[in-house]
Amino acid sequence: MAMHPWFTGNGLGVLQQLMRSMRFPGLAALIYGAIYFIVSRLIYRPIRYPGGRWYTQAESGARDVWVRTSDGLRLHAWWVEAPGSHLVTLYLHGNGGNVARRPGHLREITAAGSSVLILDYRGFGKSPGRPTEHGLYRDADAGYDHLIGMGYEPRQIVALGESLGSAVAVDLASRRPCAGLILECPFTSLSAMAGIVVPLAGRLFASGFNTRRKIAGVHVPLLIVHGDRDATVPYAMGRAVFEAANEPKSFWTVEGATHVDIVEVAGPLYRARLQAFYESILSRPGPSAGTLT
Repeated sequence: MAMHPWFTGNGLGVLQQLMRSMRFPGLAALIYGAIYFIVSRLIYRPIRYPGGRWYTQAESGARDVWVRTSDGLRLHAWWVEAPGSHLVTLYLHGNGGNVARRPGHLREITAAGSSVLILDYRGFGKSPGRPTEHGLYRDADAGYDHLIGMGYEPRQIVALGESLGSAVAVDLASRRPCAGLILECPFTSLSAMAGIVVPLAGRLFASGFNTRRKIAGVHVPLLIVHGDRDATVPYAMGRAVFEAANEPKSFWTVEGATHVDIVEVAGPLYRARLQAFYESILSRPGPSAGTLT
């Protein structure tokens, strides 16, 4: 079985051994919980501080901020301001690394006309705790509430989710008002992803992060970006999420891009597409999203 990038490490070998053991009915009940535990632990691949490319903070012009979750955690985040910006983007990153691994995105988002708050989920970077599905939803809420506390209004907040963060962003946008939603390499659900790793049986041991179901409850402008050579989250999943979404929506295929190099492969087009999306939000009928004072 090929090793999927989302589920790497020694745990996958253990998972495969356990799956082979499922042919013995007497063992099934005993190992079900173990398999479920292994799958859930393999979803998240955080890099804790000081690991990572923290030198990128200076080149990104980012300053440290801390946000408080509803269950009492103090999460680390970076704030990058775009002078004169009318919008702010809440960046919810993927399942690996930390905030210090996204300098290209931060550069292009601000150049396209939006300030950025990118936070590290619980257990990532300098943030304490252990990541879980509902914990990540709390973390997104904390980032959103922090922006509201800064004086931003919902009509000025764009949620951007990358990979695993796309599910977090969709959950947030389905519950909290915002100006728009950007999804980069989104997947339909965690069970569908697990089914790719362990065909058929994998779906039995992973659930949640159901983007395709939740996106039906999102009613804001949507931009989906997906590379057509993505070997981690299949391109077809991005299309399936798009088909399930409400209008207004647009889908941008970045030809030749994989899961991790969309900004680099797209080049200047990445900034241009974001800028066009931001401008479309600002031009929508309704109260103007004026610059904060």
